Amino acid sequence: MREILGRRLQRLRDRFRSLCFLPDPRRSGGSPAPASAHLEAALTCATTWRWPVLPGVGRSAADGSRCACPDPDCVVPGAHPFDPGLLAATTDPRMVAWWWTNRPTAPVLMATGGAAPCALSLPATAAARALVRLEAQGLRLGPVVATPTRWSLLVAPYSLERLGELLYAKDHVPSSLRFHGEGGYVLLPPSAASSGGQVRWEREPRPRGESQPPAQRRPSAQRMRRGRRTPQARPVSQETGTPQGAGALWLPEVEAVVDALVEASSGAPGGGSRLAY
Repeated sequence: MREILGRRLQRLRDRFRSLCFLPDPRRSGGSPAPASAHLEAALTCATTWRWPVLPGVGRSAADGSRCACPDPDCVVPGAHPFDPGLLAATTDPRMVAWWWTNRPTAPVLMATGGAAPCALSLPATAAARALVRLEAQGLRLGPVVATPTRWSLLVAPYSLERLGELLYAKDHVPSSLRFHGEGGYVLLPPSAASSGGQVRWEREPRPRGESQPPAQRRPSAQRMRRGRRTPQARPVSQETGTPQGAGALWLPEVEAVVDALVEASSGAPGGGSRLAY
């Protein structure tokens, strides 16, 4: 059954790719111009990974430094939902194709929570240091989305109640961490970042069965000495968004990532946090 659904999804993707070739008057004979990279990325998210997406508001056509939304003091220019709103996020390839055919450079937003991945983000400089340390400890990370100012680590879906219990059990959590769960969103490549520059994959999505680099397979010596057990990561099905077996994307559990980040943040000179802004 999953193979049949997969073939149907692939046929839908092929069909909409063919429909989304637009005439370009600059080309001789009116030959078609290829679909935008944003449309390709949005279709991959929606049909292959089953992540609900929607277009962001984008920048003003009159002033590229300003957001297209009515707020003159928008703090994330271009990189947030507006029209359509966040609740319109979908995995329907017809809707995705329609959105990005009409707005080829619109930012690609993923609505987090529910059956879709959640995320936690931290400042870019601190995140780069943290990733090196976490992988050296043996933690297998999931996809990591990078902007010039912040990086987002995608994790398996979690509820607000579960997150609350996790944070309540901690003596401290780095204040620079932000959590993107139900009702949130993450800006995905190849969108333009609100602070300038491009969004990119620091760690691309990987199937569950794909082998890890050797540095990621080493167990954490510190964790072994303490005898701590880290919650196991679980794959999320590309077709249903629920835990599955083969063919699923790898997403770690939020507990594993938060535990590792809290551990990595401790011991900074002067008693501060290594993950501070």
